Amino acid sequence: MERLHHLYKASRLSYIRFGSGPKPAFCFHGYGEEGASFSFFEKYAGNEYSFFAIDLPFHGSSEWNEGYNCSVNDLQQILEGILHENYQQAAVPRQITLLGFSLGGRVALALYEGMPSQIERLVLLAPDGLKVNFWYWLSTQTGIGNKLFAFTMKYPQWFFGFLKMLNKLKLVNASIFKFVNYYIGDKEVRQLLYARWTTLRNLTPDLKRIKSLVNIHQSKVRLVYGKHDRIILPSVGEKFKKGIEQHCMISVIHSGHQVLHENHAREILPALLH
Repeated sequence: MERLHHLYKASRLSYIRFGSGPKPAFCFHGYGEEGASFSFFEKYAGNEYSFFAIDLPFHGSSEWNEGYNCSVNDLQQILEGILHENYQQAAVPRQITLLGFSLGGRVALALYEGMPSQIERLVLLAPDGLKVNFWYWLSTQTGIGNKLFAFTMKYPQWFFGFLKMLNKLKLVNASIFKFVNYYIGDKEVRQLLYARWTTLRNLTPDLKRIKSLVNIHQSKVRLVYGKHDRIILPSVGEKFKKGIEQHCMISVIHSGHQVLHENHAREILPALLH
């Protein structure tokens, strides 16, 4: 495994390269994680793939200096730059695989929509992006919502009071309260949440168009879900599969949301290899 950096405009993207196979695969991690989350795949598929696992903006060791904005075009240029850096004298592969977990699934979907002819396989592990999250939409896609989001990240006390009231009325449960408290209770974590959500706000895949492109390009789509996942349900994948059945396969494994773990490597491998 090798830690490398790619310079893009004023930013410095960090990524790890591992595996020595002929097929390039770009990996996109979940919220709060980093590219190294995928490193265990070297042991299981390193002869088939060369993996490039990027730390997304405001994650890991990447230094993002383009403001709170990262577009599909930005990501396409970053991928193309990394390919040219790593293949130099050799011919740059014409097709690649995209592998995304949770938040990274939404990133992979948006990238696929932007460059479908270059994507041979789309592997999505408990992916975000196949269903609109109301709170994310409100916070990042509307002017009023984003201003309220920014205000709440600076002054969260009102929101905690509101949440306690909802909890007393049994409109939210204790687990949700703990989840929100983790992401909003700490100032630094709040700042990162705002930066991450806002920066990636333009990566909003058009699912109808993506399904049309899958059929046109006959792309291989593989979805892997956790049977006990309470955050992203397999039923969302089943809905997405309608209309692209010939090209899309779904696996449900014995896992919670954290599908991306070495314990599940052999269950995920068919999505990469078949």
